[in-house]
Amino acid sequence: MITERALMRRVAEGDAQAFTELVSRYSARLLTFAWRLLGNRADAEDAVQRALMRCYTSATRYRPDWAVSTWLYRITTNICVDELRRRTSRSALRRAAESEAGNGQAVLLPAGDGGPAGPGRHLDLRRALARVPREARVLLALRYVDGLSYQELARVRGISLNTVKSQLARGKSILRAALKGRGRRRAPAQAAAAVTTKGAER
Repeated sequence: MITERALMRRVAEGDAQAFTELVSRYSARLLTFAWRLLGNRADAEDAVQRALMRCYTSATRYRPDWAVSTWLYRITTNICVDELRRRTSRSALRRAAESEAGNGQAVLLPAGDGGPAGPGRHLDLRRALARVPREARVLLALRYVDGLSYQELARVRGISLNTVKSQLARGKSILRAALKGRGRRRAPAQAAAAVTTKGAER
């Protein structure tokens, strides 16, 4: 089987068949990761499509000292984080509009992105994760769900190894405190997996 770096060289040369092979190798993993971060399939599929197209158009800038999987995770993560930021802005707008509705009438705004809450344990974990800073939440998912090493996390997010470790420690500490208050103690991998909705479980 052709190595991933050799495959990327062919993609950079405009080989459409090589790009098809790249998509076949990585799209499922990227979709699972994006789904866990974004919580619904439609947004996850859109994020992965954008990530793969960005990979194709930027293939000539790929550096062989990077693992292709790490490079793809970085692109996908950046796209997902941008989407999460947009959601935060929409939520702030929604709250502001609701606060202006002083006449008792409902304010018609787009529905939220999340689906119906799952069982109690999923709801607890999702609420706890909502208290974790966005960057730490992304690192938790990459580390405990997708199994990336500390070094890979540092590359994917463009931060130092010490920052990776401190943000993971902070995220786990916040999760433990939040879940302890609800009488639950979950392993980090279980907590990170709860980023997704119930319907996105494997």
